[in-house]
Amino acid sequence: MRTKWIAAAIALACAGAAHADTSKSADDPRIAAILDALGKVRTIESVSLSPDARHLAWTVKTAGKTVLEVADADGRNAHRVTATKGCSETSALWAPDSRHLAFLSDCAGKASGVDEGKQDDVNVVDITTKAAPRRITHLKGYVDGLAWRPDGKALGFLYVPNATRRASATAAAKPQLGEIGVEGIEVQQVATVGLEGGEVRTLTPAGLHVYEFSFSNDGGRIAYVAAEPPGDNNWWVAKLYVQAVTPGAKPTTVVDTATLSGPLKDLQVAVPRFSPDGSRIAFIGGLMSDQGSTGGDIWTVPAAGGAAPVDVTPGITTTPAWLDWAASDRLIVGEHAAGASRVSSYALPANGPATAQTLFEVPMTIGDGRLSMSLSLSGDAAKAAFVASSFDKAAEVTVADLDGKTSPNAVTTFNAVLKPSWGKAESIAWKNEGHDVQGWLLYPANYDPAKRYGMIVSIHGGPAAAVTPRWPGVGYGGAPLSALGYFVFMPNPRGSYGQGEAFVQANRKDFGYGDLRDVLAGVDAIEKTHPVDDQRLGLTGWSYGGFMTMFGVTQTTRFRAAVAGAGISNWQSYYGQNLIDQWMKPYFGASVYDDPGVYAKSSAISFIKQVKTPTLIVVGERDAETPAPQSFEFWHALRAQGVPTSLVVYPGEGHGFARDASRRDVLARALAWFDRYLGAPGH
Repeated sequence: MRTKWIAAAIALACAGAAHADTSKSADDPRIAAILDALGKVRTIESVSLSPDARHLAWTVKTAGKTVLEVADADGRNAHRVTATKGCSETSALWAPDSRHLAFLSDCAGKASGVDEGKQDDVNVVDITTKAAPRRITHLKGYVDGLAWRPDGKALGFLYVPNATRRASATAAAKPQLGEIGVEGIEVQQVATVGLEGGEVRTLTPAGLHVYEFSFSNDGGRIAYVAAEPPGDNNWWVAKLYVQAVTPGAKPTTVVDTATLSGPLKDLQVAVPRFSPDGSRIAFIGGLMSDQGSTGGDIWTVPAAGGAAPVDVTPGITTTPAWLDWAASDRLIVGEHAAGASRVSSYALPANGPATAQTLFEVPMTIGDGRLSMSLSLSGDAAKAAFVASSFDKAAEVTVADLDGKTSPNAVTTFNAVLKPSWGKAESIAWKNEGHDVQGWLLYPANYDPAKRYGMIVSIHGGPAAAVTPRWPGVGYGGAPLSALGYFVFMPNPRGSYGQGEAFVQANRKDFGYGDLRDVLAGVDAIEKTHPVDDQRLGLTGWSYGGFMTMFGVTQTTRFRAAVAGAGISNWQSYYGQNLIDQWMKPYFGASVYDDPGVYAKSSAISFIKQVKTPTLIVVGERDAETPAPQSFEFWHALRAQGVPTSLVVYPGEGHGFARDASRRDVLARALAWFDRYLGAPGH
């Protein structure tokens, strides 16, 4: 039935778009210029600081392929350590000896003349010699998450044998055909291989899908977050395990949030790290809506289990997203703080809460822009390296002294010549209903204070996520709309990271109500101080932002045009259509079968007769997170009410669009929609 609905959506959407003539050509020169400029960014896929802090390694995308380079710690003397062409090298990681460097590469098969497709394998190179890198595995499947065993004699990694797709809920789903849920379930496990290669050994049980792991300092144990398959759905009910690094060893459950009482009950865990002496594990626990978009409080638990975890950061007003031990009583923590990235040192006393010292805080994003924040620390935790970008500077490898006295310093110039085509960014803060709320406002390109401008409100996905200053990727988003002449307001309403865990949880069982009031209060605050024409407001968003767009136009007629990307119109039907329903119980308090009313309360379809706003709807055909029938249902309802609408379903696309043609087309259509119903951006 789902396949038939999608097929109908594609046919009807294409017919509807053609009839309404609402789309611009993807060849629109404005769109082409913006996306071409964004496409010039050299993407830094990984960065690693050697434990002795003398060298950096990074993998950077050049001419469509990712290559490995090594440099001094200040970025000088950068050079490639391989001579491969036409293939990619990713996931650079220094060994504990600061001499060996591991990375993933799909080059070996091409170099040998054997067609092995795009299969990644683990490679190791000794940078103190002129020897070529050694391929130490011959894998067939998906591989990720490289980690050196602390003695440097072996590597661990996440492995899905015979995988057919990337192990992620955001990747395009497999076609839902045949007997659903019976065949084709792929399980990601922790595997290991020796430094000299040889047999690849699987460590974790076949009945557990592992999402992330780390070694103990003595190398004898791993801590990992895992759940029963299917892995795409069950991360939200995953447990924290500890297991000996021995094939066939049985794991010990250390944290099962379903069995807890108190604030961590039924919530998510991530980033487990053994203390230096191996006696306890620190991790991040909280309400998280997507794997990889990590945030919560910092918790510790005995590594042997048998005791409840302890929240060592109760009541903080930031959101930790990454951590590692600097000493037995201190953590280095990357966190979100009111729309900015912050790195802090948290002292852990024997008893009581941790105390934080801010090492640096800057208006930028640490990491890849998807909130999967990470840093690479030197062995003494005195320095850190990471990828960082902002609204006005594209990504560069950045190094920081963790002394609390100096600011981070970019040590590469991969993207130094790039200049933003959008307007300046301004942090906006306001209060609403007792909450401190923050967001980012992009000015129109070529801003003229004598003019009044239309403004588009762009709400982020998640909801457990945040807008932080970063150079945008190629595709739909706030920056291109700013470049096209609009004010673009990107709020972080309740449910977002950056204001503490209580703020993240403030929209539980309340989707679309308090968070929408926060957004509208932010619009009011901006209009008091900026030349925004309230009669030319637009609303847009993707994923949770797509839901907020659909729901928002049922609650207010203030927005004159809307574009809903990968949205959710009916939480009741969505529960049975999506492939990741486990995320919903922590937010709604029960399944839809036990409490249908709480789902109906936040469903746009429940209030559909109140909609007056012309709404464009776009979605990927194989979206597993927000299935296409949700967009079809909203489009059908708007047509029945006589509200101007158009639906476009993009064949083969998942939750995030992978094809350049799709990204160009959706931006062109959105621009045409806003231009049509809001008029020229500035006047």
